Formats: sequence, structure tokens, C-alpha cells
Amino acid sequence: MTADTFELTTDLKVLLAKAVHRPGMVIALTGAGISAESGIPTFRGAGGFWTIGSKVYRSEDIATLRFFSAQPEVAWTWYLWRHNTWGSAEPNAAHRALARLDATLGDRFLVITQNIDGLHVRAGNHPDRVYEGHGNLQLMRCVAPCGIDVYPIPEGIGPTAPDEPLDPADLERLVCPRCGAMARPHVLWFDESYTEEHYRIHSARTAARQATLVLIIGTSGATRLPHDVFALAGLNGATLIDINPEPNPFSHMAERLELGRSVRAAATVAVPSIVDFLEEVV
Repeated sequence: MTADTFELTTDLKVLLAKAVHRPGMVIALTGAGISAESGIPTFRGAGGFWTIGSKVYRSEDIATLRFFSAQPEVAWTWYLWRHNTWGSAEPNAAHRALARLDATLGDRFLVITQNIDGLHVRAGNHPDRVYEGHGNLQLMRCVAPCGIDVYPIPEGIGPTAPDEPLDPADLERLVCPRCGAMARPHVLWFDESYTEEHYRIHSARTAARQATLVLIIGTSGATRLPHDVFALAGLNGATLIDINPEPNPFSHMAERLELGRSVRAAATVAVPSIVDFLEEVV
């Protein structure tokens, strides 16, 4: 079986059926790998989000509140280019399958995602059941801040190429509708911490403690959020299924657990098959 093919084994079917029949939450924990098949680059691979876009600054420097406070026009140019580049991306088969599972399980189901592309909600998941742990690049919020509200980034704004300068008139539109202060991208930066009001971190940890099944899809585990969810769910006795064509920390950990398994397959291949089976047995 390769990353492009997938067939549920009897062993995996038994694990999934037992898990979904136990009381508790069913969680999809998703990373950049699920959206890569929609044309959105992963973060640290060749051509990834962090590796292109600025000839002067490292992306790890740009993605900080400190940098934004000093050079907001450079930071906004970098983010708006990505915002505009990603605008044509569409949810893929894995996103749509999770939306079906959301419709089937309702409040028992939750997506916790590291992705900032908004594709889970666009695929049909209920917004209240999608925790965007790193924010959403389609949104902005007050930098002051005057409140916790988020707002859509104005349409038709910003560059379409990484070396295209930001029009000063565009920068004037990137303001908080409530107080008029400058707005910032609604994303979690390297020098910031997870918060409940913006990133649902406490709610995500609570759900992980209540989990009976966690599908870990396309994440390399480079940030704190997926490790928290994996650890808390594992301590609760949840079944942990890592879905990733590449070996990663979660696949190695899952393979060592009695209730853990590693599925080496692409998300668009494995997730629809797993959701089909869960819908049959729920």
C-alpha cells in the first residue's frame, strides 16, 4: 500500500468501531498536509510558506508582533500576498469528508486545526466546531486591541506577487472598524501565546480530555498545539490514528500505543475511506 492507495484493514476497522461507540468526542486534528493537496504549500518544505516571499527578512522574523509593530507595511505585504494567492484554493476530498462527519456526529465532532486557510469552514464544517488554533488569514483584528472581534480583510487589497509593494491606500483600509486603529492579521505569531479568546486553546484541551477518537491528519508536530491534543487525548484512553504519507513524531508515538495506529497515505485517499466507515457504524 502506497501513499496514493488505501484500504481499511480489519484491525483498523475494529479500532475505529470500538472508539466511535464509546462515549466521548471525535476530533480531527489537522495540519498543513491536509491543505497541501488543495495547492496550499506546507510551511517548511521546499517552496513552503516560510521559505519564500521576502528577499530581505527571514519569515520567522516577519511573523512576530515585534516586527509588525516596527514595520507593519512590510508584514502586511507578506501576509496579503499569501491571502491573495490562497484565495483560489478549494477544499479537497479530505476537507469535504470531515464536513460529512461533522454533519453526521454534530456536537460530538470537532476539528482542531493548525491551518490558517479557512478551508474547513468553506468545506461545510460548522464554524462553532472548528477551532483555528493558529488563526485565519482571511481575517484581521485590532492591534490596540479595543476588543476581541475579528473582521474580514477588505476585498481587492494587497499585492499578487511577493516583490510587489503595498499601495499606501491599501494600508489605510487595514484598520479596525470599531476604533480606527491599525488592524493586524488574525494569526498567531512566534512571539505570542495561545489564548482562549482568539485561538480556543482551553476549549481544545478540554475537548482532547474528553476524546474517544482522534484522527491526526497531515501534521508534522512542529508546534505545541498538536502535542497538547495528542498527549491529553492519549491520557484519556482515546484511540489515536495518525494519517500522513511521511513518518513523523505522531506516527512513531501512535505505533507504540495499544490504541494507536499509523496510516501512511495521503489525506485525500485515507480520510474519505475512514469517514465512510465511521458513517456506516455510528
